[in-house]
Amino acid sequence: MDPDLIRIFGGLFLALLAATLGGQLLRWQFSRGGGPAVIERLNARIRGWWVMIVLLAITFMLGKGAVVWLFAFASFSALREFLTLTRRSRADHSALVASFFVVLPIQYIAVWRDWYGFYAIFIPVYAFLGLPILSVIRARIDHYLTRVAQTQWVLMIAVFCMSHVPALLVLRIPGYEDRSLMLIVFLLIVVQSGDLLQFVWDRLLGRREIAPEVSRSKTWEGFAGGVLSASLIGAALYWITPFTPLQAWGMALVIAGMGIFGRLVMSAIKRERGVKEWGHLIEGQGGVLDRLDSVVFAAPVFFHLTRFFWQSMPG
Repeated sequence: MDPDLIRIFGGLFLALLAATLGGQLLRWQFSRGGGPAVIERLNARIRGWWVMIVLLAITFMLGKGAVVWLFAFASFSALREFLTLTRRSRADHSALVASFFVVLPIQYIAVWRDWYGFYAIFIPVYAFLGLPILSVIRARIDHYLTRVAQTQWVLMIAVFCMSHVPALLVLRIPGYEDRSLMLIVFLLIVVQSGDLLQFVWDRLLGRREIAPEVSRSKTWEGFAGGVLSASLIGAALYWITPFTPLQAWGMALVIAGMGIFGRLVMSAIKRERGVKEWGHLIEGQGGVLDRLDSVVFAAPVFFHLTRFFWQSMPG
């Protein structure tokens, strides 16, 4: 395992230990009054981080193949979580089977083999056009547009966007060979830190709500605080990336903002569906999409910015 990875995960474990102790101290301090719900939500997020960090540490030790398999499984679980909350018809059976057992495996095989020209367009073009055909030949037109759009949307979020996390492993950046795992570490730390710090800043300074009908707890002050705080963390982590400190700060600024807005978008879908969580994969923590909703919005942006500006281009 890369010594830098060991240092990063060691630091994360220490930080999580401190956060856990702090969260339990706050819980104990307010226990006589039943404890504010905000503290329970904060502790729940910290527990979710423990699960994520331990799982990632084990996966990274096993290498590239394990990382691809991990996110393929995450895509499968996210696809199932999303589709259980959507309007379905028997006419969609073929399209759903194709989504799980054709589109998803092909996308991840293409990522594994580094077929960039294929996996960059496979879902937005071929799956986008092909799956509606599978639904329409069953001759059911009730809510057809809604059903088709939901399938296309979930494939983009749960498979296409998610697959851009392991796709970082196949970037060929001069002077950065065999260190692409660090790009995933950078992405996850910055985006998840932005999400957590936005939560904290909302409680400290939040006044003006971003989207009151979606979430009364997400404010512009919290957004600004979360993005700026996460960007400073990203700048401090420049040494694990091919970026300069200023470039790492700018990249972190972009992906932290995308992550926070991604969580807001996914919250809007949950509210429209009348649910609080996407699933129950981890007791008390929700499903895969509850843990990675911010990452799936940030990953494609991070991948393409990195590829465009840092990867050596043919010719």
